[in-house]
Amino acid sequence: MGKKKQKIVLPPELPPEVPDEDIEVSDEDVQFVNQNLEYAGFVSNLDTHSITKHVNRVADANEGALESMYEKRLKRKLENQGKEENVVEVDPVDALPVKTLDGQLYYRRVVKDTKKPEEELQEGESTGKDSGLVKLTKAEKRAKFKKLRKEAKKQSNEEVQQTPQAEVLDEVKKDLTAEEASEEKKYKLAELGTSLLADPESNIKCIKEMLEISKDGNSAIVILGLKSLLAVFKDIIPGYRIRLPTQKEQEMKVSKAVKKMRFYESTLLSAYKAYVQKLVALQQHTVYKRVAVRCLCTLLAAVPHFNYRESLLFAVVNNISSQDDVIRKLCCTAVKSLFTDEGKHGGEATVEAVKRIAELVKDHNCQLHPDAVEVFMALSFDEDLGKQQKSDLDNKSKSKKSKKRKGMDEPNNMPDNERKKTKKEMLSKAREEVNADFKAASFAQDPQERRRMQTQTLSAVCQTLFRILKHAAQPTSEAGTVPVSSGNHPLLAPCLNGIGKFSHLIDLDFMADLMNCLRRLAGNSSKLGGSSDNSSSHLTVSERLRCCIIAFKVMKNNLDALNVDLQDFFVQFYNLILEYRPGRDQGEVLAEAMKIILCDDRQHDTQRAAAFIKRLATFTLCFGSAESMAALVTVKHLLQKNAKCRNLLENDAGGGNVAGVISKYQPNATDPNLSGALASVLWELNLLMKHYHPAVSTIATSISTMLASTNQICHSHVSPEQAYLDLSKENESLVQSINIKRANNKKRKGKDGVPVKVGSDLNLTDVIDETKVRKQLSEHFVLLRDIQENERLRSELERTTLYVNLYEDYKRQKKRKTKQQLKKCTTDK
Repeated sequence: MGKKKQKIVLPPELPPEVPDEDIEVSDEDVQFVNQNLEYAGFVSNLDTHSITKHVNRVADANEGALESMYEKRLKRKLENQGKEENVVEVDPVDALPVKTLDGQLYYRRVVKDTKKPEEELQEGESTGKDSGLVKLTKAEKRAKFKKLRKEAKKQSNEEVQQTPQAEVLDEVKKDLTAEEASEEKKYKLAELGTSLLADPESNIKCIKEMLEISKDGNSAIVILGLKSLLAVFKDIIPGYRIRLPTQKEQEMKVSKAVKKMRFYESTLLSAYKAYVQKLVALQQHTVYKRVAVRCLCTLLAAVPHFNYRESLLFAVVNNISSQDDVIRKLCCTAVKSLFTDEGKHGGEATVEAVKRIAELVKDHNCQLHPDAVEVFMALSFDEDLGKQQKSDLDNKSKSKKSKKRKGMDEPNNMPDNERKKTKKEMLSKAREEVNADFKAASFAQDPQERRRMQTQTLSAVCQTLFRILKHAAQPTSEAGTVPVSSGNHPLLAPCLNGIGKFSHLIDLDFMADLMNCLRRLAGNSSKLGGSSDNSSSHLTVSERLRCCIIAFKVMKNNLDALNVDLQDFFVQFYNLILEYRPGRDQGEVLAEAMKIILCDDRQHDTQRAAAFIKRLATFTLCFGSAESMAALVTVKHLLQKNAKCRNLLENDAGGGNVAGVISKYQPNATDPNLSGALASVLWELNLLMKHYHPAVSTIATSISTMLASTNQICHSHVSPEQAYLDLSKENESLVQSINIKRANNKKRKGKDGVPVKVGSDLNLTDVIDETKVRKQLSEHFVLLRDIQENERLRSELERTTLYVNLYEDYKRQKKRKTKQQLKKCTTDK
């Protein structure tokens, strides 16, 4: 039989293609679709691109494999739809929504974890199953790659450019969280400090937490932490110096109480060390400098006996000459407290502080603030310090001599004496041990130890003062071209005050050099025509007057042991009177010089006294009432003590009736003994009796009425210094009252605007109501402060409104740009 012919099955024919133009939609069709919208909604969601895509079927492909391939594709699509958690919806402000034909709004979405175009292409190429269905040409792949790259770039730009609203909200949230965190830290500091103060031994670990909180970045928290730690340390630091146990002591078995005490002390000491180091480091920051210095000064004054005193002292003394007045005053007060309260530290801190100040003066070449040396005035020494040193040296020399004599008298071979010596040595050792234990247990300081510390302190002080004097006494050729100003030697005035206070404790071997140095500083080569040494040419008149004052004080304090001629200082003071200028120089220094040099219970030569009387009388005609009053008080005192000088008050044949060595008055003489003042007359008193100030005219009248025949005269108890101070204060009050009267007279007007005549005599003794004036001034300054605050708030309000308007403009411009971009996109499509 022949083979059966295979039956060929042809595929069904496709419907004829009808062009879109020939398709006609009737009204019934439109009505049917409108009535059945729920069934026709899938038409809008159809993927026309995938429908019209050309599919190349593989040869000999099984229909079951094709179905499974479509199922896997559907399954993958469902999985991608389930991963909508990674999809983020864009803010409606930035992008407008899209409205579909069925009336729904779709907002733009962005996937968080987007893959790069290269990875997507690789995945598409690696899937062999999809490649069996779709094959892309190279041009299509390149176009797809460009499209994906543009979308990725656009998406990254959108992520980077965040909306201003989100940024503002983030800043507000951060501020709120920061405030809450700072409040929590404040409460935590309070709780930890309270627990430490309540039971320090049990809660000593809390101090480390306080140290950690004080390391915060917020300055307010740091300052609060430093102050809280300061209060805690002041309260819990013991009254002794902590010594940590050695390694052998740690290996020994001890009780629980001892272990607890050791742990407490070691933790406290480590925390205190960290706190001190933090304070020293914070001095370099301007924000924390005052707080850190205040804490250091408080610790040094409160616990100078405790550990790490050297670090505190070093930091405080370094700031003792600071340009900041607050810091300088704090450091000076802390150092003075060390000098006055030596019972807390036994005098050791005083020695360390004085030595450190001496090093500071040396390092800065005597160019520091005067307060750095002024603190020495708070030191106090025993009056018999020098005598005790001499007696100790004498006793030591006597004991050595007696021992030598005993050794010479004793025979060489005496065994009994050797036994006695050994017994005595054993007894002496036992007594020394007992005395040492007694000193350790007793609170009283050993006199010998106190004397030794005071000797070291005095030597350091004298070394510093002599260094300053030596620096000031350098001639201009060595020190350089120094202009005439008081700022060249800022430490000279406190140095001279210190020498005047401690001159009775200075060794007599240095007195000759000290007096020579003071003589050089007070002299003036241009006036005296002496040597080429011009060391005092760069000093002011007030500084040179102080040198003369200190020379007389040193001489008075060491009158028993010092034999020095002060004639040079009288000559220098005689010339300095004419160099004085009110306003430029200090009047109180001149008045003090008059008191110490001319009025302090000293009998002067007649020629010298007459010369000073004549020069001071001439001086009163040229200067103010306060200086004139001090000079006239000195003139009256000299006339009362030197009866022969009262001949200057007479006017017989053109001069005094006492024939001196020099018969003619020489007003230009530089030496008072060569001036011939006894041949002159005090004609200046006639003018001073008509002085504008009543006090000056009164004392001039009382001096002019003194006669040579009067023997009993009432001595005035008012010193030149006191007279100057009283009259200067009175002048200040007079000026204030005159100004107030003038202001009141200007305000008083008549009915027609004509000033009312108050009176020709001004009552200068009216009492001013200080409380009323203070109240008015406070109200005035409060009003000024309110005005300034209102101006500041207005400026801040204008600034904020400007920022808000700018932000609104920016927002409008951004909306316009987004609308324009959307329009462009729709037109491109």
